[in-house]
Formats: sequence, structure tokens, C-alpha cells
Amino acid sequence: MSLAVQRLAITGMVCAGCVNSVTRVLSGVPGVTDVRVTLETGRADVSGTAGSDVLAAAVRKAGYGADVA
Repeated sequence: MSLAVQRLAITGMVCAGCVNSVTRVLSGVPGVTDVRVTLETGRADVSGTAGSDVLAAAVRKAGYGADVA
């Protein structure tokens, strides 16, 4: 599987602490090499080999909404 950038729309983030939580969760998914989460846009750009469904499921498990953008 090649490295790709997956973009997720994240809901439920209201502060920098939320951004840190989502970043930490996504960084812990096997195959992830880089994570950028932006509160203002409600987006997460994730680089690596992990699939978007796996990434979204990890975010949902942490209590936030996530859809492939």
C-alpha cells in the first residue's frame, strides 16, 4: 500500500484540547506517519498507509464525529 493523504471531516471539536485528543488518536493508528488537525475547518489531514475507514473509526471511538471528506 502506498503513502496517501486521507482527509477527514471531524465534528465535536470545540477547543485546542479536542484538537490534541484527535491528533493523538490518529497518530496512534498503525501506518500513520503525519497528522494535521485544524479546529477552524474541522478537518484532519492524515498521511500514511492507514485507510480512511480505519481512521474515521478511531476518531469515533474517541467520542468525535468523523466522515471521509
